[in-house]
Amino acid sequence: MNIKKLKEAEIKFGNPLYVYDLSIIENQFKELKNGFQNIKNFKINFAAKSLSNISILKFMKRLGTGLDTVSIEEVKIGLICGFNNEDITFTPNGVSFNEIEEAYNLKVKINLDSLESIKDFSKKFSSYPISIRVNPNILSGGNKNVSVGHDESKFGIPQDYLDEIAEMDNKKNIIIEGIHIHTGSDIVELDNFQEAFKKIFLVAKKFKNVKILNFGGGLKIPYFKGDSKTNILSLSNSIKKLINDNSFVIENNLKIILEPGKFLVGESGYFLTKVNYVKKTPNKLFIQLNSGFNHFIRPTFYDSFHEIINITNPNDKKYEYDVVGYICEQDNFALKRKISNVRKGDILCFKNAGAYCSSMSSNYNSRIKPAEVCIWENKLIKIKEREDLNNILNGQIDIF
Repeated sequence: MNIKKLKEAEIKFGNPLYVYDLSIIENQFKELKNGFQNIKNFKINFAAKSLSNISILKFMKRLGTGLDTVSIEEVKIGLICGFNNEDITFTPNGVSFNEIEEAYNLKVKINLDSLESIKDFSKKFSSYPISIRVNPNILSGGNKNVSVGHDESKFGIPQDYLDEIAEMDNKKNIIIEGIHIHTGSDIVELDNFQEAFKKIFLVAKKFKNVKILNFGGGLKIPYFKGDSKTNILSLSNSIKKLINDNSFVIENNLKIILEPGKFLVGESGYFLTKVNYVKKTPNKLFIQLNSGFNHFIRPTFYDSFHEIINITNPNDKKYEYDVVGYICEQDNFALKRKISNVRKGDILCFKNAGAYCSSMSSNYNSRIKPAEVCIWENKLIKIKEREDLNNILNGQIDIF
């Protein structure tokens, strides 16, 4: 964490502000790439939903990733950013068939997660190969909102329906070229990964045209000193062993895909905010910031931990504070958090703000969204303008 550079960014571009260090993204990519170098035909697809700024997406393409998308808009942004059709995978959930048809027309990879959508697809495009997202019935992940592979989840095709899809494949009513599994986010336990991975190999054997095994994402990063993280080498060795135990993977030169989002960009991001007041009550000290969950929703929505550094006064005595936002309801960033002595006007930095922070921001309470900048080759470069009131009013229709 380069406090001097973050201070420089705040002085130059104001606050609240998102800052991304591209060298950290590059290092995370290299760690993953090197960790899987013993696996042939390995590909990294970046989860666009985690951070969809076009400069970040183009940087990912420059590194050599493909793109994991969940909406037709993300597909189109990916194409605008220069990704090839075959390097974009569209994995929607519960969208209309019109959106799936639009993805077909754009000739990207399509990954469907319901029997109903597969049947509709087979009626019009039976000769276009697709992947299927399988629900492995595994409960894992760091929060119930990001645990998506259990038997009550809306995501993925229940295993009870796989034989019916395999029969459709045998009759050439559909071509299944890929099997996809994603169980959740922030997974540390290798056993959870291994259990899911074993199922993807078992499912793949049901289909004769499989060319792709997509293991999803969910890799965990550390949120504080001493926190756990996914062991990339152990994960790679686990997949390598399963490949060796399933000869059809090597014989058919199957592509192996991972879809990390947070692992690649989470630690690269910093969110800078200004202290409006330090409010005292008989029982508490509240740090009131010039931001709220409209800009940074993860602590409120996921109860996620983000380390908070007072970059104006980082080395003073620490006191216990509740860090809160300016939204007109509870928007707690942190409770009973010890932070170096905070004063009105200080700049606080939230770490691990690269993934699912800016991309989940909103205009709630009619608040404008922050600017975004990146650090690249020791230079600060603006990659998104700060909004103004026109961004909120644009598109609204005055009928009076």
